[in-house]
Amino acid sequence: MIGRFAPSPTGPLHVGNLRTAVIAWLCARQQDGELLLRFEDLDRANSKSEHEVQQINELAQLGITFGPNVIRQSERFDLYRDVVEQLGQQDLVYSCYCTRREILESTQAPHGPSIEGAYAGTCRNLSARDRSEREQSGRPPAWRLRSNNEEYIVDDVVTGPTPTVIDDMVLLRNDGVPAYNLAVVVDDAEQGVTQVVRGDDLLLGTGRHLHLQKLLGYSTPQYVHVPLVVGPDGERLAKRHGAVTLEDLNQRGIDEREVLGELARSIGIDVDRPNGVSELLAGFSLDQLPRSPWTIPSDWQTVGYDN
Repeated sequence: MIGRFAPSPTGPLHVGNLRTAVIAWLCARQQDGELLLRFEDLDRANSKSEHEVQQINELAQLGITFGPNVIRQSERFDLYRDVVEQLGQQDLVYSCYCTRREILESTQAPHGPSIEGAYAGTCRNLSARDRSEREQSGRPPAWRLRSNNEEYIVDDVVTGPTPTVIDDMVLLRNDGVPAYNLAVVVDDAEQGVTQVVRGDDLLLGTGRHLHLQKLLGYSTPQYVHVPLVVGPDGERLAKRHGAVTLEDLNQRGIDEREVLGELARSIGIDVDRPNGVSELLAGFSLDQLPRSPWTIPSDWQTVGYDN
């Protein structure tokens, strides 16, 4: 079993990230496996090495450590572009000149359960003249994968079989940066990842990954999409909700042992102030993982926050 934890180094980890890391570590170690660390630093404007160091230290506070072979997506652009070229040789790639706004305003997204912002295929059949006109207007193209709105069933450990419909996903953005969906699939295959633990907000996008894996001859890992951590309003955790990082909590007098204890109880393990994640192994089972979002404790919340 090879799992991976793959944060974006754009700031400190919040407790939702930490909870996912704990679950991923427990899943891997329960089967005598390994959890790899990968920095998904495609956001070149906000990714910083100091954030990497901070995140590694935060994970270490909970007893989660990694070997020396940490990879960064920013160092692998040539690999991703080689894969796009390989797909292009099969006539599976085309240039797209649509803006984000045009995509969101499109009403022709694939039918069925699909990810928000699914692409309608506007540029897939442009003539050479159409492409030339768009290039002359100064719009740099993104590069998309040609698909047929295939439907895939994501056989997820937590959510069960989930139907998803794919679209013509971006492979290379119009600034030349490889897209997340491409990079994550290539990295998982290259690293031999056999299990992916991540938030269930990414579930519907997993059909895109299954499709790429099929086209590229990659194996499909086991997927474990866990419910998110939310604030008292039921919305995805954000700074407005209160103490959402280890540093925030430490400043309130809540140490990492208390934090880990709360995270443990949120996944069905009754333990008080554990010294590290290794103390959670005996009580962990994916079968007892809650199937609904976890709301942060009241003493972590900001009273009277602005909605």
